[in-house]
Formats: sequence, C-alpha cells, structure tokens
Amino acid sequence: MNYDAIVIGAGPAGYVCAIRLAQYGKKVAVVEKQYVGGVCLNVGCIPSKALIQAGKLLKKIREADVMGITAAKVELDVAKLVAWKEGVVGKLTGGVSGLLKNHKVDVHTGTARVVARDKVEVTGADGKPQVLQTANVVVATGSSPIEIPGFAFDGKHVWSSTDALRPTAIPRRMVVIGGGYIGLELGLTYRNLGTEITVVEALDRVLPGMETDLSKEMGRFLKKKGVPVFLNSKALGYRVEKDGSLVLEAEVEGKKQSFPCDVVLSTVGRRPNSKGLGLEELGVKVERGFVQVDKRRQTNVPGIYAIGDVAGQPMLAHKGSHEGLVAAAAIHGDKGAAYDPACIPAVIFTDPEIASVGLGAEEAKAAGFEPVEGRFPFGASGRALSLNEPEGWVKVIADKATDRVLGVHMIGPEVTELVAEAALAIEMGATAGDLAQTIHAHPTLPEAIMEASEAIHGMAVHIFQTPKKH
Repeated sequence: MNYDAIVIGAGPAGYVCAIRLAQYGKKVAVVEKQYVGGVCLNVGCIPSKALIQAGKLLKKIREADVMGITAAKVELDVAKLVAWKEGVVGKLTGGVSGLLKNHKVDVHTGTARVVARDKVEVTGADGKPQVLQTANVVVATGSSPIEIPGFAFDGKHVWSSTDALRPTAIPRRMVVIGGGYIGLELGLTYRNLGTEITVVEALDRVLPGMETDLSKEMGRFLKKKGVPVFLNSKALGYRVEKDGSLVLEAEVEGKKQSFPCDVVLSTVGRRPNSKGLGLEELGVKVERGFVQVDKRRQTNVPGIYAIGDVAGQPMLAHKGSHEGLVAAAAIHGDKGAAYDPACIPAVIFTDPEIASVGLGAEEAKAAGFEPVEGRFPFGASGRALSLNEPEGWVKVIADKATDRVLGVHMIGPEVTELVAEAALAIEMGATAGDLAQTIHAHPTLPEAIMEASEAIHGMAVHIFQTPKKH
C-alpha cells in the first residue's frame, strides 16, 4: 500500500502529526508496536497525574482539620485507585484511537524498520514482515527509562516509573534513586499515600535541570517536610533480607551508607528509542541516540523526519506534539514551517508544584541581557491562603533596557496551570508592564504574576518594597 507519510510511533508526537497530516488530506499510516497514545497516555503523563491527584486529595483530607473539617477513618483502596487510573487512561487512549479512525489513518500494529528512504517494514506479532511504500517517514518512537548497574527493573524490588504507576500495595518505605522531576513527582505522591521516602541524588541539588532558585526552594521544602535527601551520592546496589525487605547500599559523599526499604524506585532519566530502526544504515545522522533534525524536523536524508523525545531535548510531550504539527506542515508543503518556539514551558507536579518558562537570570546574562526580577509570595495571595496552600512564590525576569519578559519561574499552588499566561507573554514579546497592567480577576492565583511584574518596578501593592527615590 502506498502512503503520503508513515508515522512510526503513536505517542503525543506521532498521533498529533498523523492527525494533522490527515487534516491536510494526506494518506497516512501509523505504526505502533505497543499501545496507541504512547508512554505519555499509557504509562507516563496521564496515569502519573491521576495518582498524583489522588495523593494530593488524600493529603488535603488529612489536613482539613485546620478548616474545621475532620474526616474519620480515611482509607485507601489501592486496587480501586489503580482501576480508576486505568479508566482515565482508557478514555484518553480510546479517544485517540477513535480520532485516528475518524481521520482514516491506518494503524499497523508491529515493529517498524525503515529499510529504504521510501519503504517501512512492519513485523507483527506473527513474525511476518510487511513492506509499506511511502513518500515520507516520520520517526516518533519516544524514549525509555534508563537502567543503572545493580538496579535492573524487576517490578518487585526495583521499580521503573512504569512500575510505580501500577502498585498492588503501598510500600511502607521507598528509596528514590534520582532527585529529578520524575523521582520527586512519584516519590512525593507515594509520601502522600503513606510511604516513607528517602531520596538519593548523584548531583549537588535536587531538580538539577531546573532554574536555580526553584531547585533550592524545593530542597528547602523537602527538608521542611522531613524528607531525607542525600546529595552527591551514588547508589551501588541492594540486597534482599530474609524477611523480604531490602537494604540499598550507597556511597554518600565518599562514605558507604545503608538504607533499609521495601522497594527502590529508580528514576535517573530516559534514553531515546532510536536503535533498530535502520536509520543509521540509511545515512541518517544520529548522535548519542538522538536523531538530528533541522527546523522543519527533517533529517539529513530528504523525506525522513523525526519528532518528540527521539529528536532531542527537552523530552516533553507538548514539545513533541508541536514538532508533530511542524513536520506535518513541512510534508504538506508549507515553506514557512519551522520549529522555532520562543520558549517551552516545563511543569513538575510535585507538592508544591513547579513551573518554569523562558530564561533564568544567569541564562539571561549569558544571552546579553541585563536581567531584573520581581518576586511575589503566595503567602500574600488571598486565593492561596483560602486554599490553605500559602507556600511558594512567582518570579518574573525582564530585560532592564526593554522591560521585555524573559522568564517566569514559579513554585506553589496550581502553578502548572498558571504558566500558560507566562508562556504566552514571552511568545508574544510582552513586557512586564503589559502583565502588570492586565486586569486579573480577584481573588485568583494568577494575580501573583501581575504582582511579581509590578515588583520589577518596585510597585507591588500587596507586599512592602523599599520605596524608590524619585
């Protein structure tokens, strides 16, 4: 069968690209070896957020006595929780399958290999290969969790992020290897569900890839919560005791230390799924596992594109979806199609939440700007206080010469929702004055962005700032 395009992978990059191509009137096929919706919908973004929400709700119920609400005998039914989570996943993946069908996108189940610039071989469960002819190939194969020596994933003693999303019981003690966003999201979720967690991180701070102040603030929150965090530490291995419990061995700042636990959650990062696709044999450039692409998301081999995690950092679903739209437009013939975002927001569903978009102060200096910043604490927000979540702050960074917003960084209640306003401001070239002069509804959390923008000019109303000399 001949296609205008074959998309390999049906995750948030792949299925978005396929649907957009179909909207352009193209004959499209998707090849998916495991499940429609990819990691994100099945064992990533969506199921993890479902568990995170359940954990936060349980925490809120336990802390509701400050509002005069006391709930007796709060119990967690793990099987029912997992079933609810699977129901959420099922609705979304079923919806994506329906959209592909309605757009007349052919879905082939199996493992794909690009055997020529215009041919994709698909091997199904029966082991029989089928060769599909196509004018274009879009690689959207995503990424997989990294295993470290001594901690092979077995779903029992050592969990991957996927294993953590389908518990049969809530462990009493957990050691989280890796203080990045996945480790902290899942670790703090299990803490809300009743697990004692310990974090072992190889670098000198948690969330090492995030803006510095956010990383430091999360470190302070973890300390305040009483979560043991061991930095500059390397997990070496573990042993199983006679009673079935585990003991993790680690090197903490040069000294060996033991950590009793019931399960190890290993979350040290992900690697791109580029092996076995036949790309390098065709001359496609691949570096450190990432397929190299231009602004149109096309590789050095004409007609072969790559999008999503496999096409480079950041490994974020929304980045992959946007790339899918760009690649589809390029294949359609749009000469202006280009991946050139002004910013890409990053959100972390920890407790409290974190959101960041644009440049940090040091990045801004390196880029030639003279950054100025304004900060507003959620402790001065009426809405945050009414939610009983007064922790955290919003920081807006602008260029002193032009007042243009360069970055917005937040930690606190529902900041994963607030970041959209900040991303739009940067994308459209708005100034801090634009944000400050925009009337925000009261009482709402986004008012903190307005006040932080006012703070840049020393004019925030709901916090005291030393008056400027006029």
